[in-house]
Amino acid sequence: MSFVQNFPCFSIVICMAAGILSTPMNGKNAKRTTLAVVSLVMVMSIAVFIYTLGTGTSFVYTMGKYPAPWGNEIRAGVLECFLATVFSMVMLFSLIGGMDHVFKDVKEEKINLYFILVDLLLSSLLAIIYTNDLFTGYVFVEINTIAACGMIMIRESGRSLVAAIRYMVMSSIGSGLILIGLAMLYDITGHLLMRPVREALSNLAQTGEYMMPILVIISVITVGLAIKSGLYPFHSWMPDAYGYSTISSSSILSGLVSKSYIFLLIKIFYRVFGSDLLLKSKIVNVLFVFGLIGMIMGSVGAIMARDIYRMIAYSSIAQIGYIYMGIGLGTEAGMIAAVFHILSHAATKSLLFLSAKGLTDASGRRRQYLYLRGAAFRNPLAGAAFLVGSLSMVGIPMLSGFISKLLFATAALEGSPRKVFYTLIVLAVSTVLNAVYYLHTVIHIYTPKEIPEECRGIHIRMTPGVALAMICLILMNFILGLMSQPITDLIQLGIEMFV
Repeated sequence: MSFVQNFPCFSIVICMAAGILSTPMNGKNAKRTTLAVVSLVMVMSIAVFIYTLGTGTSFVYTMGKYPAPWGNEIRAGVLECFLATVFSMVMLFSLIGGMDHVFKDVKEEKINLYFILVDLLLSSLLAIIYTNDLFTGYVFVEINTIAACGMIMIRESGRSLVAAIRYMVMSSIGSGLILIGLAMLYDITGHLLMRPVREALSNLAQTGEYMMPILVIISVITVGLAIKSGLYPFHSWMPDAYGYSTISSSSILSGLVSKSYIFLLIKIFYRVFGSDLLLKSKIVNVLFVFGLIGMIMGSVGAIMARDIYRMIAYSSIAQIGYIYMGIGLGTEAGMIAAVFHILSHAATKSLLFLSAKGLTDASGRRRQYLYLRGAAFRNPLAGAAFLVGSLSMVGIPMLSGFISKLLFATAALEGSPRKVFYTLIVLAVSTVLNAVYYLHTVIHIYTPKEIPEECRGIHIRMTPGVALAMICLILMNFILGLMSQPITDLIQLGIEMFV
């Protein structure tokens, strides 16, 4: 076994160990530890990605050398490693870009706790990406939920506490459904590792046994993960959770946490249930319908929002709808589009939250549109970053959002004729609505006239770290937009490795 094959396990263990070791540290040392760990995880993820790309195959790492069905397994393929690389990059840039505000928004005695939560969150993200064991995936889903909830409420403002409670209630419902589904799945198959479960379900499908329980299992697991990822109408926790957290938390939660649940669902669809059983269950049609509704309703909520953070948060509801619409097409092309949009949204949404914070700082920390007039002139880099992120969300060529919408439209044309019309119409309407609320905000921040008296004379000079984070996220957007073909080829190769 190559030494590189140990890196996925090392990444998870190192993150968890960093959370433990940071407990007695002060805030600054905990910050240094977390940044070092995230950087190390990024390097190891790149190394494993290069290794799997070179071999052209995935590999399974058996924990403790105990084989299935008793042992626990980690599975790493091209898609898992690529996703781990992008997630660790986005987390690093989100932390660097929002670091100053962490020390302002969080009490001094709790700063080390914040970075402990970040370490645990990263370990759970990596475990969800790499796990080949369904119950291990569930355990780390819960760790992910608890860490994310702590990152929301650690600011200790009234709205953040309410947001954290709402997030925990909705997540608990989702977790309960997932656990019920896994318990039923274990009851009828006797396995928790993905490959043995897939084989057992295939045998049951051939004999026609337990088809109704299998349908219930598919439904409750899908609904549970849909609730946790914020699919409409399970989205009520998102605006407050994203809008009232520290800016690093908002970037990480919107860009990474929800996407990890969706990726776990994609893995379960491919590696546990299989496409034949999935299409027979019709669950993809349900996801397709609610994905389309989410695309419209999220955009309507964003238009009605009166401050920039809630607008971006409601936009995330629409973007989650895009991803589920792609999954709901029930084709490989739709799945490729959905995974690409996971990457695009992770980079773009983090960029939007970081730049929005720079704009509100340049407006006396006010979030309402009235006070944002001329903010792009008071903080030029934040204005440019928000402009790039907005154009990407609208779907302007050369940016990642354009490729996402192109892939969704192409996937719709290759799929079921009944879904083509609805996909293209809702995609067009959603794009127009995206332009309405994003360009409305861009016009406000680039309007030099009638600047409110409270905001006159404010000019923000960004720290090098914040500037670097924004520039890197801007470059990620352009890379995804200009190098989309090799990236979609990687996604397709990774999905083929799932089977």
